[in-house]
Amino acid sequence: MGVLQYVAKRLGQYFAVLFVGLTITFLIPRLLPTNPIDGYIGQIQARANGALSGNDIALLRANLEELYGLKGDVLTQYLSFLKRVIFQFDFGPSFTYYPQPVSQIVFTALPYTIGLLMVSTLIAWFLGNVVGLVAGYFHTKRAASILEVVGIMLYPIPYYILAVTVILVLSYLIPIFPLAPSFPVGQMTLQKAGMIIYNSLLPAITLILAGFGWNILSMKALAVATTEEPYVTYSRLKGATNWTRMTGYVFRNAMLPQVTALALSLGTVFSGALLTEMLFSYPGIGLILRTAASSADYNVLYGAITISIIAVATAGLVIDLIYPLLDPRIRHR
Repeated sequence: MGVLQYVAKRLGQYFAVLFVGLTITFLIPRLLPTNPIDGYIGQIQARANGALSGNDIALLRANLEELYGLKGDVLTQYLSFLKRVIFQFDFGPSFTYYPQPVSQIVFTALPYTIGLLMVSTLIAWFLGNVVGLVAGYFHTKRAASILEVVGIMLYPIPYYILAVTVILVLSYLIPIFPLAPSFPVGQMTLQKAGMIIYNSLLPAITLILAGFGWNILSMKALAVATTEEPYVTYSRLKGATNWTRMTGYVFRNAMLPQVTALALSLGTVFSGALLTEMLFSYPGIGLILRTAASSADYNVLYGAITISIIAVATAGLVIDLIYPLLDPRIRHR
């Protein structure tokens, strides 16, 4: 298979995944038991003490269906949805925060989620792999067993228990971080950036600890298996130092599955956003999804989930394209 043919195939799969994901995203909110327009009309009717007539309600319903893209049958709504999303990246206004457009809401929260979860994932991956490499290469040493125990202790702990424990220790027993973090709004300044980083450290520590254990255990298992390969033994017989064998032979080959795991982790950072942002009151995509689901805000659900789908699909595409550069055994001529 040639390079162009390989890239074309992967791009075709990428766009197919996006299409299927967008279709499912369109259908899922319509399976919810609540109707956002009925709820909105009910709120207006309550404020007006039931003064709206049947004609007023019908006219209001028609205007709302037109405004939120809910006019016509499901197929008409679906085609209109694809047209707006694909060509304009327009999800319409939010039901909950009307008339604020969904794209503005999502792109305001997106830097918080990416900054927290992506940086935490990268740090946990790097530290876990370094510790796991050392523990795996020197697996016969007592110190390596101690490092493995750290991973074994951290990995099974459910994330919410780990998060609550960190909050209790670092915000209550040792009040280093605030129990109720505050994130200033307005134009970005040096002081504002410092406050955001400070209030993000507590959830970041929790995320790093949660991913640290798995990376240690997985890298240790890969390193132990790679250390026993013939080419590593041959390099030892040639007189290569421990550092050369560990970094040049063991790490370069053991890291390949870990790179794949990293790409998938980066692509799915939004799946971990909900619980993290709920526990730490963090203003990211997770809180937006929670509010949108509870209020049946179709448009916000579309925007947030679409961003997540694009992130996951793009991560898979990138790792497919760069993997041949990392693994010398894969070549496309």
